[in-house]
Amino acid sequence: MSAQGPYLAEIAHLMGDPARANMLHALMDGRALTAKELAWLAGVAPQTASGHLAKLMQGGLLAVAAQGRHRYYRLAGPEVATALEGLMVLANMEGTTRRLPSRVGAELSFARTCYDHFAGRLGIGIHDALMTGGHLAASEGGYALTSSGKAIFARLGVEPGQSGKTRRAALRPCLDWSERRPHLAGHLAAALACRCFEMGWTRRRKDSRAVTLTEEGRAMLETALPGFRCDAPEPSVSPLRREPVPALA
Repeated sequence: MSAQGPYLAEIAHLMGDPARANMLHALMDGRALTAKELAWLAGVAPQTASGHLAKLMQGGLLAVAAQGRHRYYRLAGPEVATALEGLMVLANMEGTTRRLPSRVGAELSFARTCYDHFAGRLGIGIHDALMTGGHLAASEGGYALTSSGKAIFARLGVEPGQSGKTRRAALRPCLDWSERRPHLAGHLAAALACRCFEMGWTRRRKDSRAVTLTEEGRAMLETALPGFRCDAPEPSVSPLRREPVPALA
């Protein structure tokens, strides 16, 4: 590979280390975490975590913001999240031997955040209801909302025309690693997820990317989006414990 070629091997090396993979995975819900929190989730000492974070910053995979005495790390952008989700699809393909624990796998498969939008059966349910109802149309780089789709988003409190200037597609398919079917990504999908959290229709699970769909939220989505279906998750036998996030590899 020439010096001018893409440095795929370097990026793959950054993502492939188990500690760094755990850190990146922990930031897949779009929130920012401190170095101490990321060290705990990665299962490494704070000094070791600082070295990993410096490498991820240098590789352009993380961004950092200072607030008071703390520095908060987050993914550098949706492109990083898309790459990670793609790797997770490969890691979850048939024939691979490593799997999430069944309880955690069921919760994440039901509903989770994929950076700033919904994934799992919740995200797929929204995608499929919009698609089968004729509320999405093919567009350059993804989907566009039809007039009925715009009305649905407006009923849910998201105005498609108030997105501001962004290079991101409004809506696009994103292959779901657990279901291996597309859910919705893009800035409108992110706005819809934000609205659901604001209204209490969905709630974040502590120390997890898993999301709870409340009864109010289910009723709202079923009313505003005809054809929406999202099977209930398998019941948990015990509350979620704080555990290191499984590595991507």
